Amino acid sequence: MKKILFFWITVIILLLAMFASVKFGQKSRPDDGKLTVITTLFPLYDFSKNIGGDKVNVSLLLPPGVEPHSFEPKPSDIAKIGGADVFVFTGEFMEPWAHNIIRGTSNAKIGVVDASAEVKMISMEERHECDEHHEHENQDGIDPHIWLDFDNVKIIVDNITNAFCEKDPANADYYKQNADEYKNKINELDNEYRTALANCRTRTIVYGGHYAFGYMAHRYELQYRAAQGLSPDAEPSAQDIIALIEQIRENNIHSIFYEELTNPKIAETIAAETNAKMLALNDAANVSRKDIENNTSFISIMENNLKNFKTGLECN
Repeated sequence: MKKILFFWITVIILLLAMFASVKFGQKSRPDDGKLTVITTLFPLYDFSKNIGGDKVNVSLLLPPGVEPHSFEPKPSDIAKIGGADVFVFTGEFMEPWAHNIIRGTSNAKIGVVDASAEVKMISMEERHECDEHHEHENQDGIDPHIWLDFDNVKIIVDNITNAFCEKDPANADYYKQNADEYKNKINELDNEYRTALANCRTRTIVYGGHYAFGYMAHRYELQYRAAQGLSPDAEPSAQDIIALIEQIRENNIHSIFYEELTNPKIAETIAAETNAKMLALNDAANVSRKDIENNTSFISIMENNLKNFKTGLECN
């Protein structure tokens, strides 16, 4: 019954949004000659800004501080998408609602960027070869946090750049140059990670949040144990918590990482039982309003994560 009700609510919202996009979408676009770009998550927003520079107006659909896994767009959000030149989303496993909105939009000229195109997604089986987490997987067993592998970031940047060039060929060289410069910065960041994480006392990340850092752990050959599954809505069982506490004690692990923008109660519980130090990690899917005001970037978030990785893993 709930599934049927949800279906009809979704249909009604899409119909309202289609009408709104026809009625208001084109009027809401600034008449300044710049591309109007709508992005779903913060990494895509930041990548698009770096690529587009002063030739684009980029908006973040996800409100500051909102958990992205549970986000559902409002009719006004769908209208914004319908009025855009380019819509950038992560992929079907992070935004399962995106394809319905794209199919329903009246804007036949919108450029759609599935950021996961050409990205090698990590499946449940591949993760189990690299880490010890076996619980709380999504139905498809696919990790959607693709931006936490820096090779994937470069693919995503290319996907966005191609869309900008197609919509605005007169500025194609500008977009390509910005993209190359940004990918060089990502290469430098990747080298910083490889150097810093090469020699650590422990190579196990114990994370009191949802399973967000699988790609990063895979890339730098780290073991990764998360209290929750791929979605923060997947509550850990008492056995999960006990297993993490036992692993911390058995392996003499001194730090537990917790998730920014969410309640750290799980990490606090484990830290209280083990005397482990708590350190924050930010998966960068979204940021706070203060971060937006301070012009926080994807790279600055990753640099701060690296500092805490070095401390928590006790790297030389």
